Amino acid sequence: MLPLELEIKELIISALALEDIRPDDIDADAALFVEGLGLDSIDALELGLALQKRYGVHMSADSAETRKHFASVKALAAFVSANRKPVAPT
Repeated sequence: MLPLELEIKELIISALALEDIRPDDIDADAALFVEGLGLDSIDALELGLALQKRYGVHMSADSAETRKHFASVKALAAFVSANRKPVAPT
C-alpha cells in the first residue's frame, strides 16, 4: 500500500466517522460511492473539505472531473499527488 493511499484511507475514516472500518478494509481500487464503500453526496462534501484542509487541493462541487477523482482511493491519491499544495498546520 502506498503511503498516500494509506493517509487517504485514514482521512476517509476520520472525516466520515467510520468507526467500524480500518484502512485495510478499504480496497484502493474499489468504488467509494454507491457500491464499494457506499458513500453518498454528503460524504463527498465532507471528504472534499477534509482533502482541501489536509492537502490544499481544490475541486469543483459537481463536475464529471471531480466524480472521476472520487472514483476510488487510488484515483484520489493520484489527484492529491498531482495537485497538493503546502497547507499551514492547524
